[in-house]
Amino acid sequence: MRSVIFRIILIALLLGMPAAAAARNHERSGVTLPAETLHYNVMFKWGLINKKAGEATLSLQHGPDMYHARLTAHSAPWADRIYKVRDTLIGRMTYENFTPLYYEKIAHEGNEHKHDVVAYDYSEAGTVRGICTRRVFKRDVLHIDEQREMTAENRAVDMLTSFYYMRSLPFQDWTPGQTESIDIFSGKQKELLTIRYLGIDNVESVRGESPAYHVRFIFTSGGGRKSSDDMDAWIATSADRTPLKLEGKLPVGKVRCVLAR
Repeated sequence: MRSVIFRIILIALLLGMPAAAAARNHERSGVTLPAETLHYNVMFKWGLINKKAGEATLSLQHGPDMYHARLTAHSAPWADRIYKVRDTLIGRMTYENFTPLYYEKIAHEGNEHKHDVVAYDYSEAGTVRGICTRRVFKRDVLHIDEQREMTAENRAVDMLTSFYYMRSLPFQDWTPGQTESIDIFSGKQKELLTIRYLGIDNVESVRGESPAYHVRFIFTSGGGRKSSDDMDAWIATSADRTPLKLEGKLPVGKVRCVLAR
């Protein structure tokens, strides 16, 4: 369940940035995105139950020569009694085209503490190398301490830089069934994220009924094997591309992530 919730939080954040700004940055370098902070609520839905299960905050700041991004996510007090989550993601990327330079995940989930770091190497033309270190503690005892190398052709992202990659996709020009895929590095494995466009639906939200792009996210690894369940998002067709609803299944009920402010 924790993997599903965390991925839903991340995907909601991936959809939070106005698309026009990201598209401009991919078309020409030197355009600076403003510093910003976004807040999200994670809701648990089961029948008539619709309860807040956690919160997430994403911030983007300007360094001397690169962007600095940070995501924090935590479970609500009632959910802590079932499974306590305190996660932080840290990333750095270039101003020119959001090329990832550094990625770190610090996760406290239940009785586990995981620390993943990815350092990027672009010394070989046409190849992205991720030097990934991973340490896992269980009840404060070190169980895993390893380093591995992952490679991808042309471009790869992590869960923070994919936020900006997603915003560059021109859903308004896509036809239903069209897909886009990109490799994602983590401290554990390389995955393939496929974004499938399903068309335009009318969605009821705080804005009333409005048209939205319906998109499905598919995570696979190891020759096409699914690494988590699919998730669906409905993104406003207006210029701000606000995510109106995002949903993923749990063994019991569903998780929905909504922008709080």
